[in-house]
Amino acid sequence: MGKKLFSKQEVKQLSTNKYVKAVSKNGITYTDEFKRLFITEDENGKFPRQIFEECGFDSEVLGARRMKSSADRWRAAYKENGLDGLRDNRKVNSGRSMNRELTLEEKYKRLEAQNNLLKAENELLKKLEMMERGKKDGGLTAQQKYLLIKSVIKKFKLKNMVSYLCTLCGISRSGYYHYFSEKAQVRREQRDKQDEVVRDLILKAYQFKRRKKGARQIKMTLKGQFQTVYNLKRIRRIMKKYDIICPLRRANPYRRMAKATSEHAVSPNLLNRQFKQNIPGKVLLTDITYLFYGKGKKAYLSTIKDGSTNEILAYNVSDQITLDLATDTLLKLKNNRKVKLAKDAFIHSDQGFHYTSPIFQRLVKKYRLSQSMSRRGNCWDNAPQESFFGHFKGETSIKHCVSLEELKREVKSYMTYYNYYRYQWNLKKMTPVEYRNHLLRSA
Repeated sequence: MGKKLFSKQEVKQLSTNKYVKAVSKNGITYTDEFKRLFITEDENGKFPRQIFEECGFDSEVLGARRMKSSADRWRAAYKENGLDGLRDNRKVNSGRSMNRELTLEEKYKRLEAQNNLLKAENELLKKLEMMERGKKDGGLTAQQKYLLIKSVIKKFKLKNMVSYLCTLCGISRSGYYHYFSEKAQVRREQRDKQDEVVRDLILKAYQFKRRKKGARQIKMTLKGQFQTVYNLKRIRRIMKKYDIICPLRRANPYRRMAKATSEHAVSPNLLNRQFKQNIPGKVLLTDITYLFYGKGKKAYLSTIKDGSTNEILAYNVSDQITLDLATDTLLKLKNNRKVKLAKDAFIHSDQGFHYTSPIFQRLVKKYRLSQSMSRRGNCWDNAPQESFFGHFKGETSIKHCVSLEELKREVKSYMTYYNYYRYQWNLKKMTPVEYRNHLLRSA
C-alpha cells in the first residue's frame, strides 16, 4: 500500500508551514533549514514524531510512514555527505547548465514550441466547448477526451505535453496511456466485433415488418421472432452506439388539458377508465382520427379496439368524415367472424356527433351492445384509443402515400402487424392476438 494522499484542505494547511518548500496531494518537499534542525534534534535523542510536531506539523496529516521514511533518508544522507547531503540540489543538478546565451535559431525553436502549445491549448478548449454544447445527455466521456488530446498532439507535433493537456481536460494521464495501450485496443476490437453481431440482430428486429421500433419493442421482437434474449440496457447501448434511432411520437395536445370535469354526458360513463377487465370482447373502444398524406390530402381512420387485449377488431378508412365512417366500422365488427363478443359487451367513445347520432345508437342496440361515453372535454376516459393513434402515426409511412388506395394498403399492413407481430410490454410482452388467446385459455 502506498503513502496516503493529501486532501485539498490538508495541502492548504501544510503550505502555511514555514518549513515546507512545496506540497501537492502526492507529496511534500521540506526546506533545508528543517532538515538541519531535524538532524540536530535527532542527535539530541528526540523521536521523529516529536520533532515534526514541535515544528508545527500535524503527525496525523503526515502519517507515521511518511515521517519515518523522511527521517531514514535524511540520516543516511547526513552520514554519507554531512550537511551538504541535506541540501536540495535538484535544480542545480537537473539537466545541463545554460551559462551561454541562446542562439537565434534556438530562441526561434523555443518560441515556436511555445506558440504551438498555445495553439494546441486554444484548439483543445474550443473543441471541448463545442462538443459538450452539442451533447444532450451531459459532458464528454473520458474516451472522447483521450481521442481529442491525441489528435491535438499529432496536429501540433507536441512532445511531453500529455500530462499538461490531461490536466487541462480534467482526466488522468495514466488513463490516457492505458486507453491507447495494446491490450486495451485488443479488448476494444473484440468488443466491437461482438457489438456488430448484436447490432445486426437488433437491426433485423428494428426493421421487422418494415416498422421501426424502440428498445422495448426490439427486446420483445427478438424474443418472440428470433428466439434471442438481450438485456434492455445492452439494446439501448448498441442503439446509441450505432445511431439506431426510433422516431419519437409527438406529444398529444390533449395531455395538457385539465383534470376530468363533472359535466353530464349524453350516455353514462360505464367504463370509468377500467380498460383492462381481462375479458376479451367486453370493452370496445372506438374513435376517429385524421390522416394527412400525399400533397395536402386528408383522410380519416375509425377503429374499434378491444380494451382488454389492445387488439384492433375493426377499422375503416375514408376521405370523408360522414356518419358512415362510424357505422361502417361497427358493421365490419359485426361481420368479423374472428371476433366473439362477451355477453355484457359495451362500446365506449367520446361525445362526437357520430356517436351521439340516433342512427349510430340504434345500430348499437341492434347489435345488443351497451353504449358508454367519455365525459366532455376529457381524453383520459378513452386513453388507450388515443395512445394507439399516437403509435400508429409514429410507426407508419402515411405521409408518403400518394393515393387513397395506397393509404388503405398501408393501414391494412399496419393493422396486421399491430395485431399479430407488435409485442407490447403491458401485455406480458405478447402481441394482442397472443394475449387474447392467453386470456381465453386462462378463463
